[in-house]
Formats: sequence, C-alpha cells, structure tokens
Amino acid sequence: MSRPLLIVVSGPAGSGKTTLCSRLTDAYPQAIRRVITCTTRAPRPGEVDGVDYHFLARAEFEKQIAAGVFLEHATVHGNLYGPRAKDVAAHLDAGFDALLNVDVQGAATIRAQAATNPRLAAALVTAFVRVLDPVELRRRLTGRGTDPADEIDRRVKAAEWELSHAGEYQHVIESGSREADFTALNSIYQGEKGRHP
Repeated sequence: MSRPLLIVVSGPAGSGKTTLCSRLTDAYPQAIRRVITCTTRAPRPGEVDGVDYHFLARAEFEKQIAAGVFLEHATVHGNLYGPRAKDVAAHLDAGFDALLNVDVQGAATIRAQAATNPRLAAALVTAFVRVLDPVELRRRLTGRGTDPADEIDRRVKAAEWELSHAGEYQHVIESGSREADFTALNSIYQGEKGRHP
C-alpha cells in the first residue's frame, strides 16, 4: 500500500481549483478524502455547512486560532480560512490521501511546517492552477454569478500577486479547458502515487 499523500492545490479565484478538487475526489472515492476548510465567509447559494466548508463566526474562528486548532490559517479577500490539523491527520492516519484546496499563503505555511515535520514532508504534494489571461479569469469569475462586481475586481487584482508564487509549487497546471486541467491534475496524482511507495 502506498504512503498517504497530502495534496495541496492552489490558484487564483476563478482558476477552477474547487471543481478540480471535487473531480479528483469523485474519481478516487476509495483513496482520496477532501479536507473541509473552516471559513468566516458567508455561505454562497447552495453551499452546505460541513460539506462545502465549516462556516464559523469570526469570534469562534479566532478562538480556534488561539487554541492552535488549524494546520494553517490566512485572511483571504477579507475572510478567515483554515483547515483543522486534526482533520488532515485523521485522513492520513486512516490511510487516505488528503486533498486540500488552499490559498498561496496557506500553502506557504504548510511548506514551512513540512520543513520541520518529516511526516508532513513525506506526504506533501503541491500543485498550482495558473490562469495567465486576466480577461479569461474575469470571465470565469463573472460566469459563476456568485460575486458582485467590486469583489470580482478585488479577486482579479489579487490574482496578480498569487500568480507570482506559482514557481514555489512542485507542479503547475497551465489552465485550459476543464477536461485538460483535470487530466493534468490526475496525471500529477498518478505520478506522485507511483513515486511514494
């Protein structure tokens, strides 16, 4: 049996990383478990607490930060986000690959922890979904129909900074179609499983 992986996927808002992560877990239901992140942002239409995110009040999130609950946490677009360390460990301990959709700050924190944590270092695989065309990124964000124009502007601007960190990841997916992106992520996963006996 191969060693469990901690797969960290990042990319700017609108890069399709959430859809990619869902497709990967759907493709390997016996092998991969998505780590559900906690957030202080309000649920979008159709999102379910405990399925899409753990939605927390800011005061509760801050209390959990103080208690050292999170593997990493960051403020993104004005909201707090973070996966609980125990949730990641539970998947790995059970022999599952753990899949995390985190921002650039969160991935940097996890990489820093891996530098002093051999178990994390052995499991960690990082991938960045890169959308180079800001017009395409704006089109994707607008097409979601979930964010007002000023929020889309903020996310497109933030993407410039996020894209500058793509080189810090082990793998970069040059975003094209949804199918091409999934094929790329699946190839990364298969390749890493082969390298981690």
